[in-house]
Amino acid sequence: MLAGAAGAGAASLLEPVAGLADALKRPPPVFSRWVGSLAGQSPPLQSPRRFALVGVEWKAPAAARIELRARRDRGAWSPWAPASTLGHDPDRPIGARSLFGEPIWTGPADYVQLRTSRPLSGVRLYFVASPAQAMAHEAAALPLATPVLDAGPGQPPIIARVGWAQGQAPHTPPEYGTVKLAFVHHTVNPNGYSPADVPAMLLAIFQYHRYVRGYHDIAYNFIIDLFGRIWEARAGGIDLPVMGAHAGGYNQESTGVAILGDFMDVVPSPAAIDALEHLLAWKLSLHGLPTLGRATVVVSPDAYLFTPFGPGALVALPRIAGHRDGDLTDCPGNALYDELASIRPVVHALAGRPAALTLAGAPSSSKLAGATIALSGRLTTLSGGPLAGEPIELQQVAAGAEQTIARATTGADGGWSETVTLSHNAILRALHRPAPATTSELAGIGVAPVVTLSVVADSPVRVSGTVSPAKRNVTIDAYALVSGHRQLRAHKTVAVVRGQFSAKVPLRRAGRYLLIARTSADASNVAGASQAVTVTV
Repeated sequence: MLAGAAGAGAASLLEPVAGLADALKRPPPVFSRWVGSLAGQSPPLQSPRRFALVGVEWKAPAAARIELRARRDRGAWSPWAPASTLGHDPDRPIGARSLFGEPIWTGPADYVQLRTSRPLSGVRLYFVASPAQAMAHEAAALPLATPVLDAGPGQPPIIARVGWAQGQAPHTPPEYGTVKLAFVHHTVNPNGYSPADVPAMLLAIFQYHRYVRGYHDIAYNFIIDLFGRIWEARAGGIDLPVMGAHAGGYNQESTGVAILGDFMDVVPSPAAIDALEHLLAWKLSLHGLPTLGRATVVVSPDAYLFTPFGPGALVALPRIAGHRDGDLTDCPGNALYDELASIRPVVHALAGRPAALTLAGAPSSSKLAGATIALSGRLTTLSGGPLAGEPIELQQVAAGAEQTIARATTGADGGWSETVTLSHNAILRALHRPAPATTSELAGIGVAPVVTLSVVADSPVRVSGTVSPAKRNVTIDAYALVSGHRQLRAHKTVAVVRGQFSAKVPLRRAGRYLLIARTSADASNVAGASQAVTVTV
């Protein structure tokens, strides 16, 4: 989509971004305008309709400083805002075809103007439409995210995603990694917004990230406004290690918190700083992490260009890191970055004495449906002291929600063990719910269906069998045994009806054969296969 829009050139001065009308089933909220080359300051550029957020794409050079300002028809210009801040890319980077700055909230506007420190090529503006109705809400009227887990200083109030998303869902289900550290960001939006503006601002950032940049969802895990309100941003569970798109190179091993505003020259409000400190103390403690010191992370090979390091490099970053600590960016702004030195000890004091919980025993290879899986772990203080007699929940995670499937109690050494049986692939975690609440890392378990196969006749060869859990079809492979080697001689796909199948296998040459029935991997199970059955024709 981006390649098509960026490559349209001057032949199409004003156009909607491709595919949005179909995706949303209503007039697209995102549209673009081709600018082309730019040197110095542009004339006022009129948008085809009123917008509230705008971002800039350009081809080169990467080091250019681009600023923009906006106004309503016959209104006054807003202050100039930086529009060329770089530092992260989509969940699945597609290569450095273009450069994109962070989106800038302007409020309702009709015109935009650009200025640049260097001549630019390939400039295009992307607009997000102004909301038809203001989404003004008081914090008390907005639903809070769940679950509530008493980690660190206690869970601060976090406004649920439904408070701003207006029913718009991510492009794909959430993906999960681990949390080893937290990155602090700023969104580079001007700071003079009102409490009532915030839901619309978050929705506009989502729409820019989702439909212009190609992210699966809004980039950040959490966003904090200048009034001290914490908002759930990326979907998938506030208590889970949801993979964001906020820190190219490190998304799989971090959580991302952005303060809504531009903090290059000004410090965030005391309310925002206080909310940041409480959120970081809670989130890091929940994942059983210290709040001081450093964590060693691996630079992701598909996003290393955003970092000063090579692909696969091991990098030690602060547990509470500024975005610039790991990536080539000015984020979170000079003023906010300088505050991190005083924020870290406050977070450490708030965290108190967190607990740590492990989950072991998840098999490295797939298990058959219905097989018993033994799981175990330990609950300790961060210094390793055991926490005995404590309840542990073993939970299955799906679509950002957790279901408790087993319970255990820790022994004198803090250890616990339990068995489970699964019929489908599962993501599991262990949870200690009482204070100090803590959760283990996630463990993925692949579960293969149980496939049986038997020969019911050998002239012609007829087979039957079962598949549990049932699948739509099964493939029968027949291998001839020639000089101790297998040679595939027949391959047939057969429908499965209510978990059962039968078929005739076309074997025309005399000889000895091995027959295997197999199923393909799908969203519910990994691939499965029967035991080999020998038949002589």
